[in-house]
Formats: sequence, C-alpha cells, structure tokens
Amino acid sequence: MKILFVGDVFGSAGRQIVREHIGHLRQTHSVDLTVINGENAAGGFGITPALAEELFDLGADVITTGNHVWDKRELMDYLRSAPADSHERARRVLRPANLQHGLPGFGLYQGTIAQGPEAGTPYAVMNLMGRVFMNGTNDPFYAAENLLKQVSAKVILVDFHAEATSEKVAMGWHLDGRVTACLGTHTHIPTADERVLPGGTAYQTDVGMSGPYDSVIGVEKDLVLQRFRTGLPGKFEAAKGNPKLCAALIDCDPKTGRAHRIQRIMLGE
Repeated sequence: MKILFVGDVFGSAGRQIVREHIGHLRQTHSVDLTVINGENAAGGFGITPALAEELFDLGADVITTGNHVWDKRELMDYLRSAPADSHERARRVLRPANLQHGLPGFGLYQGTIAQGPEAGTPYAVMNLMGRVFMNGTNDPFYAAENLLKQVSAKVILVDFHAEATSEKVAMGWHLDGRVTACLGTHTHIPTADERVLPGGTAYQTDVGMSGPYDSVIGVEKDLVLQRFRTGLPGKFEAAKGNPKLCAALIDCDPKTGRAHRIQRIMLGE
C-alpha cells in the first residue's frame, strides 16, 4: 500500500506546484492514500473552505493543519458543519487534536481506501501539534495515547506539527511500532533523516514546504530581512519564486500497518 503525504502547502505558489505535480505523482506511484497539510494554503496563513475543496479536487483524501488553522475564521463554520461520524469533505479537514477543549473540528479521521487494489482497507490520520515554542496546546504524547485507543485500523499516519526537532524525534520513538508513519511539519525545511524505525514506523522530522523556496520559509525575503535587521513590525506576504513540492512516499503492509520504505520527494522547476 502506498501513502503520499504532501508537506505544508504555502500560498498560491504552493497550490500551483501541487496542482502541476500531484496527479502524475499519484499515478506513477500507484498511490492509495493522499494526505496534504494545507494550513498555509491561503496566502501563507490559514486555509479557507474553498481552498480545502480545491485540494480535495486535486486528490487529497485528508487535509491536516497546524498552528495557523484559525487564521481564516470561516473555517470554523466549515469544520462545525460535519458531525463526528460523517465522511463528507469538511470532516476530512483536521485540526490538531491537542488544542484546547471545545474548539470546532476533530484531530482524527478514520476511513477506508476508496478505490484500487487496496479498496476497503481501513486507515486513520491523526493531527497533533507540539508544545515546545508553540502556544495553546495540551500534551501531544498524552493526546496520541488517547487517539490510539479509538483507532482499530492498522494503517495510521500521524502529522506532528511542531517546532522543535527534539520533540518530533521523541514523538517518532514514542509511536514506533504503533503507527505506520510519523511525519513532521511546520518548519518548512525538508530534513534528510527519513527512515523506517525498528518497530516499522516511517519517520521524517520535517517533510518540508510545498511552496516558494526563493523566500524565508515562504515569506518574501526582503520583508523578513527588514524584521530581523531592524526589529520593526511589518506585514508579511507570501513569496512566489522557485516553487517546489515536498512530500514523503510511504510503502507499507496494509495488513500489519508496518512501513517498508519511506522516500523523500522534492519536485519543481
């Protein structure tokens, strides 16, 4: 079974590069499950219902998010529109499970592969957010334990949206042998440490940004340089130059959930 995970889609450049490449990626590698982190799809800050629908049209089965999930307020009503037992598109947009209680949306989605040779195979996608250098989150390790108790599927993918590499590596070891893949997002820089841990969990500290790489993690260079050099506030704008798609491709056993292989992908001009 093949799983494609696409790292943080950033702004219009990110959406365009995903649009250009995701179709042939899914076809070439016979992908069964496609998960996209879309939290920066709207100009680099948040995602709108319309852009979520666009990513679904491109082939996403599930969309994950992170600390920018509430930047576009209209997403709240979108997430509220689908009950827990629904399989409609709004239910397949996740927000981190370990946010404060009472917020709209869910951090776990359980479904089945819709078509192809693995049709009917159960899977689960979990969305967690780190606590180190991040605000408004509860213990992600405790949240992971609670979510795993709810999951019956063997194939489980975790998007761990976190700042500190140490926290991400710790989560990988914590979940080794219990999930198919633990993939990091948020820092927008792809790491070269992709591997399958001893228990059969595919791991990468950060999958990387799908967006403009002639930038500072997606933002126009000059605006960020001015902030660093002067300390003065200023409005950030999404860059557009040198877009790349960053993703991870996981090959796993659908019966056991154990990963056999993880491949780091970067495509662009």
